[in-house]
Amino acid sequence: MMIRKLGIVSAAAAAVVLLAIGVLPAQAGDHGATTSTSTTTATTATPPPAVVSKNLATAPVSPLLLLGHGQTLAGTPWSALLLTRGMSDGYVVDNVFPPGATTGWHSHPGPSIIFVVSGTVTNYDSSDPHCAARTYSGGSSFNDAGGTDVHMLRNEGTEAAETIAVQLIPQGQARKTAQPEPNNCHVS
Repeated sequence: MMIRKLGIVSAAAAAVVLLAIGVLPAQAGDHGATTSTSTTTATTATPPPAVVSKNLATAPVSPLLLLGHGQTLAGTPWSALLLTRGMSDGYVVDNVFPPGATTGWHSHPGPSIIFVVSGTVTNYDSSDPHCAARTYSGGSSFNDAGGTDVHMLRNEGTEAAETIAVQLIPQGQARKTAQPEPNNCHVS
C-alpha cells in the first residue's frame, strides 16, 4: 500500500509539472493528519463522518516557469505550462472520505489537481450556475481553479473514497478556508 501511495505521490508531483498552471492551497503549518467536520443541510440526529486528511509532502516552491512539450500516442502535439510568480507552498494531501463524509463548503487561494485513488466523490462547484453535481470515480482526476471558487466534495457512495490533491498556493496563505453555502448551491 505504501509503494502504491508513493507511486501516486510521484504521479501527482509529475502532474503538477506537466498539467497545471497552479495547484490547490493547503494550510500553512498543516503537516499532520487532520479532520474536517462536514456541514450539510441533512436533517439527521447523527452528523456525517469526518474526512481524514494527511499531508504526505509539504515544501516551499520557488517561482516557476516550466514548459513541457511532446507528442501524444496518436502523434499530435502536446504541451503543458506551469507558471507562478513569487514563492509558493506546495502540498500533496491524502484525503479519506468514509461514506457520507463531506469537506463542507470551502475555497482555496490557488488551484489543485485532484486524483481519485478509490471509491467515488461528488464535487459541487459554485462556478457552475446550477451547481450541478460532478461525480469522479477511482482512476479519474479533476481540477479546482481556486481563488473565488467555492466548492464541496462528498462521498455519496456506500464505500470509502480516497483522493490525493496536489496543491500550490501563495506562500503563507491558509490552504483551505471554510465558506457559507453559495446562493446557487442548495445541496442536501
